[in-house]
Amino acid sequence: MESEPADSGTPPRRRYDPPLPAPPAFLRRGPFRAGAFSSPLHEPRTVVAVGRWLGAALLVCFLTGLTSHLLQDPPGWSAGHLPTRPVNGYRVTQGLHVISGLAAIPLAGAKLWAVYPRLFEWPPARSVSHALERLGIAVLVAALLLELFTGLLNTLQWYPWPFPFRQTHFWLGWLATGGLLVHLAVKAPLIAAHWWRRAVPALSQRRAFLAATTAAAGAVTLVTAGQTVPWLRSLDLLAPRRPDLGPQGLPVNRTAAQAGTVTVAADWRLRVDGPSPYRLSLAELGELPQYEVELPISCVEGWSATARWTGVRVIDLVRRAGAPAGSAVRVTSLEAAGPYRVMEMPAPYVEDPLSLLALRVDGQVLAADHGFPARIIAPNRPGVLQTKWVERIEVIV
Repeated sequence: MESEPADSGTPPRRRYDPPLPAPPAFLRRGPFRAGAFSSPLHEPRTVVAVGRWLGAALLVCFLTGLTSHLLQDPPGWSAGHLPTRPVNGYRVTQGLHVISGLAAIPLAGAKLWAVYPRLFEWPPARSVSHALERLGIAVLVAALLLELFTGLLNTLQWYPWPFPFRQTHFWLGWLATGGLLVHLAVKAPLIAAHWWRRAVPALSQRRAFLAATTAAAGAVTLVTAGQTVPWLRSLDLLAPRRPDLGPQGLPVNRTAAQAGTVTVAADWRLRVDGPSPYRLSLAELGELPQYEVELPISCVEGWSATARWTGVRVIDLVRRAGAPAGSAVRVTSLEAAGPYRVMEMPAPYVEDPLSLLALRVDGQVLAADHGFPARIIAPNRPGVLQTKWVERIEVIV
C-alpha cells in the first residue's frame, strides 16, 4: 500500500498495481511509440492548475448564459417576475458571458494540450467503467469545443451551420456543464491530491507554461472586452464591434435595408390595440408627453452602448387603450420577416417608467437603421427585444 513520493509529479500508484501493457508491435510508432511525449508538463499538477481557471470561466459563462436565455425566452411562470433593475443588468451579465467564453478558448487549448497524450494510452479501455469514463470525456470535449466555436462565430454574426444557433447553444451548454460535473466527480480524488501540491520536477517549466496560458487568456480579454467595458475601449482591437461606431454613434446589427424598412409610408400610424383601441400618427405621438431616459443597448454578441432616448412611455400608451394593471403587450415590427419581428413585453417592463416608445436618440430623430419612426427601449433587456420599426402594440390581458 506504499505510494510514490508526494513530489514526484505523477499520480500515486500502489506497489501492486500491474504496469500497463505496451501496444502491439505494429502500433509502436508515432504517438504510440515509447517516449513519444517527452514534455514533463503532461502531468496531473499542470492539468489541475489550468483546470481551476478553465472551470471558473466555464461556470461564469454558463450562469450568465442561463440569464440571457431566461430574459430572451422566459418560461410562462416567470414572465411576470423578470427584473427591470439594475438597468445595466443585461449589459453586465451578457458582457461577462462573452468575455468568459473568449477567455475559455486559450484555457481549453492549454488544458487539452496537457492531457492529449492520454488519447494514446494502451489499451484504450481497461474495463467497462474505464470505457464509460473515456466516452464521457469524449462527449464533454466535443460539446465544449462546439460550444466555444459556435459562440465565437456568433460574436461575428456568422452562422455557417444549418441548425438554429440559440437553441443549440443553450442545450450544448447544459451538455458540456453536465459532462464537466460528472468528470469532476470521477476525478475528484486526483484533483484533490494535486490541488495545492507543488511537484518539484519541471517546476520552472510549469510556471512558464502557466504564465503563458494566463497571458494568452488575459490578452484575449483585454483586446475584446472594450465592446462592453467603456474604460477598455481604447484596447478594443479584436472585438467585432466598436460600441461608438455606427449611425448616430451606435452600432447596428440589422439594418433597415436588411429588414426591408428603408422606406416608411408617409401615412404611417401607430396602432395600439386593447379594450379601447386607437391609432396615432408620428406628429400626434410627438404631441404626447415626452420623456428622456438614459439606457444601454446590449446585444447577445457582447457589445453594448449607452444613449439618451426620448419618447412616450409604454405604460401611458397602453393605459390610454384601457389596459388593466398587470397587462403585458405584444409588439409588432414593420419588418417583413425575422425571428424577432413580433416581441412580447411582460408586465414588469410595460409598467416600468423607463420603458419608452422612443422617437429620438441623443436628441436626433431616429435614423432608419435605428428604428424610424419608433422603437422600443426598456431597461435590462436584450437588444434583440428592443424592437425597431414598431407598427403595432397589442395589449395582452
